[in-house]
This record gives sequence, C-alpha cells and structure tokens, in this order.
Amino acid sequence: MADTIFLTGIEVLGRHGCSESERQHEQLFIVDVELYLDLSRAGKTDDLGDTVNYAQVLTDIKKIVSGTPRNLIETVAEDICEILLRKYFLLDGLKITLHKPAPPVKEKFSGAAVQIVRNR
Repeated sequence: MADTIFLTGIEVLGRHGCSESERQHEQLFIVDVELYLDLSRAGKTDDLGDTVNYAQVLTDIKKIVSGTPRNLIETVAEDICEILLRKYFLLDGLKITLHKPAPPVKEKFSGAAVQIVRNR
C-alpha cells in the first residue's frame, strides 16, 4: 500500500463544457488530488528530491484546467492524470476529483464532479 500526498480544494478558472457559453466565460473548477507513492525515503532524508514537489504539481494542474477548453470534465481529469503520471516517475498512482460547482443547468444542486483513479 502506498503513502499518500493530499492536495485539496485547488481552485482554477477554466472554460470547459459542451455549450458555447461555457467556452466563452470562465467558470470555477475545484480539483482534489491524491498522489500515491512511497514516502519512506523522503521521510528519512528530508530531501525534496525523494518525493513529489506538490508546488510543481499544483502549477501543472492549474495549467491544464486553465488551458485548452474541453467538452467534458472527464477529459480534463484524464488529462491531469496522464500528464502527472508521465512527469512524476515516483508516482505509483493517483486519484483526481474534478468539481464543477456551477454547471449551467436549470435544476438546483451543489455541482457535478468526476473522480478518476489511475495506477502505473
């Protein structure tokens, strides 16, 4: 079983959605991430090189969510998974939860979200 780094409540403006309005006007997206990796070495060495630099992970996530508009939040979450697994070799896996708090629908509810789990 892997250790976990949690990054929660990452707020990013993006232009994702199927309607033209969603692609023209930025809206808030919230990302929660669990990074699965062995943290025992970092715990002993106190060296950033022995773990994943979560400040850089935050930058990567913000770049993806604020970047190329996608129709589906499923695609945005998949993009995050693919890029993080490709870039951070220490990761054994990760879980991404991408929240869209104010989707443009008539029904009153607190938002939509997708969760994707990927492992090496």
